[in-house]
Amino acid sequence: MIEELIPAPASAAHTFLDSESAVQALFPEEAAVVARAVPKRRQEYAGVRMCARRAMNALGVPPVALVPGRRGAPRWPAGLVGSMTHCAGYRAAVVGHVRDYRGLGVDAEPNEPLGDGLLEYVSLPQERVRIRALAVFAPEVHWDRLLFSAKESVFKVWYPLTERELGFEDADIRIDPEAGTFTAHVLAVPAEGPDGEHLKVMEGRWLCRDGLVVTAVALRRTHPGDAVRY
Repeated sequence: MIEELIPAPASAAHTFLDSESAVQALFPEEAAVVARAVPKRRQEYAGVRMCARRAMNALGVPPVALVPGRRGAPRWPAGLVGSMTHCAGYRAAVVGHVRDYRGLGVDAEPNEPLGDGLLEYVSLPQERVRIRALAVFAPEVHWDRLLFSAKESVFKVWYPLTERELGFEDADIRIDPEAGTFTAHVLAVPAEGPDGEHLKVMEGRWLCRDGLVVTAVALRRTHPGDAVRY
């Protein structure tokens, strides 16, 4: 699924299954992070790292430990950018070279409505108006959940480049229900440096299938002379 949203040269991998072998394959420093976690949490953690290493292998990158840093963002090897996501019954990761991408963000959620009161918390008034219209257009998609997922994907691109928080109120998302795309207008103060302009407006893609909504943002490098940070 995820590979449909971020095509080559990025590499993606996903799984619908958990396995104890993925837990046993964790690097010692990874295993230490979830040593006290319940089995379900360990399997999620291990499964998504298994996907990440499969994606890295497709790029010719050897397996390494992927330990979470601040805000839980994985620490990728030098020269790579990537993103991981997991929800009930699905784990996925996407990885690319920094020469090709400034940032990558993916998120998967169950195609179910958000809990009571959560839409008001994660959305802007104008977004709620659009969500109501989309629900009439295609009621089989839970657009409130898709909106949440899109903001998560945007955050996963924003945070590694800025190391600054981005609140739900800081991104205005417009979803195109026919094209399977969305546009995020970031309302927060832009980042400084070469990434600032690129973070003001981000384009993403989405799909709804197999009981899931999945979103992705790929911030490509458009010019060979773009600054590359390792």
